[in-house]
Amino acid sequence: MAKNPSAIKRIKTSERNRIINRKYKSVVKTLIKRCLLNIDNLESSSLNDVQSSISQVYSKIDKAIKKGAFHPNTGARKKARLARALSYAQKKQN
Repeated sequence: MAKNPSAIKRIKTSERNRIINRKYKSVVKTLIKRCLLNIDNLESSSLNDVQSSISQVYSKIDKAIKKGAFHPNTGARKKARLARALSYAQKKQN
């Protein structure tokens, strides 16, 4: 265990940030899974439901980037994968 007061403070700060980041990441993963299920069931659910779930995921990803839980490129990659999945599902449906 660290004895230096600044090191002790840094350990506490990093632990607090780790817990906060874990919450953001967990919420984003859950929303992405739900969104992908909606995209897979596109013919049974309406396109508006899928669009609203995607916008909700985008919002959470952007907030996670803003708070520092995700690197900006990671957020962009996650959003691009969702957009690509929706595009493929729409092409398959038509």
